[in-house]
Amino acid sequence: MLRSNARFLSTTQPRRFAEPHDLTDALPTPITHFSETEAMMAEQVSKFANSSILPKAREMDEKEAMDPEIIEQCFEQGLMGIEIPEAYGGAGMNFTSAIVGIEELARVDPSVSVMVDVHNTLVNTAILKYASEEIKKEWLPKLATNTIGSFCLSEPISGSDAFAMATKAEKTADGYRINGSKMWITNSMEAGFFIVFANLDPSKGYKGITAFVMPKETKGLSIAKKEKKLGIKASSTCVLNFDDVDIPKSALLGKEGEGYKYAIGLLNEGRIGIAAQMTGLALGAFANAASYVWNDRKQFGQLIGEFQGMQHQLAQSWTEICAARALVFNAARKKEAGEDFVKDAAMAKLYASQVAQKVSGSAIEWMGGMGFVREGLAEKYWRDSKIGAIYEGTSNIQLQTIARLLQKEYTH
Repeated sequence: MLRSNARFLSTTQPRRFAEPHDLTDALPTPITHFSETEAMMAEQVSKFANSSILPKAREMDEKEAMDPEIIEQCFEQGLMGIEIPEAYGGAGMNFTSAIVGIEELARVDPSVSVMVDVHNTLVNTAILKYASEEIKKEWLPKLATNTIGSFCLSEPISGSDAFAMATKAEKTADGYRINGSKMWITNSMEAGFFIVFANLDPSKGYKGITAFVMPKETKGLSIAKKEKKLGIKASSTCVLNFDDVDIPKSALLGKEGEGYKYAIGLLNEGRIGIAAQMTGLALGAFANAASYVWNDRKQFGQLIGEFQGMQHQLAQSWTEICAARALVFNAARKKEAGEDFVKDAAMAKLYASQVAQKVSGSAIEWMGGMGFVREGLAEKYWRDSKIGAIYEGTSNIQLQTIARLLQKEYTH
């Protein structure tokens, strides 16, 4: 069991519960302008990531495993309960603070970033939004201080078509029985808590999908396989099996048959987190390479970064990173303001993942041989970037979402 220590990420009065202010005469600010709390988050997470995670990033990638001390420190730093109210042991911060933290972590190690991202934007948010008070009281303090959460939606035959799931749930005298399997499940090796989606009434199609919660020690729940991956290798991705898993009635998350609604809403928010992971990765890859070409690598008697062709590439990449970040933080602000952000989240994830792949790939070329070897982090950033176009909705799914909403807007 991980230690529960005092955490620096805490506010005595959570900002999201503060009284509304009259902003009629307020001056507009840049999208990436941070509040005091968000700025503190960026500074503290940057220090933590560079001092504690960076020295272990390469080793964790090679071993394809998350260092337990890093997990423990993420809890100690308050990074696993960013939006959980202080009454439940969390930091009580706002959504954008979570996005800021995810981005800062990804500058150093996208594997740690996605662990924190999924735990916060999918698992914690699901409990805060849809769980009974009984579940909240039992699990939110644990999720904030010592227990990693995992979000079990995808299956071998239901990736992009998440609602074509085969995992079944049936009612029993005491609750529910679940049978089936899940695939591509993030955090599953380290998790002590799972949110599982299963179809309670297949005759209703996706409207039979229901969400449940269960601890790792639940009888019949097993981790069948840990995937070996191209990137984010320290982040566990596993196959889970459910063999006559009996859970009580109290394990129901929300209402029967509304799991599909919960999943859609949670993934829309989660995509902003993935987009932030990708902008953080791009920033990390850029900083790593820019420092090298402007300080160390020389050819023909001058630094590589002084050649006009190289400068143009750096300038183009930085412009695209800033454009991606504008999309990310605009989506986050719209979400917090209660505005419709679905299209914005899709655009942010789509473009940020494209920029991350492009910049991290270019960075390898800028660094030459030093970018290609595994001595540094350049090639790791590039490998880690590829997943951004796949999980929590592929790029084609994002394009389809954007187009569908545009068509609705422009159809008379």
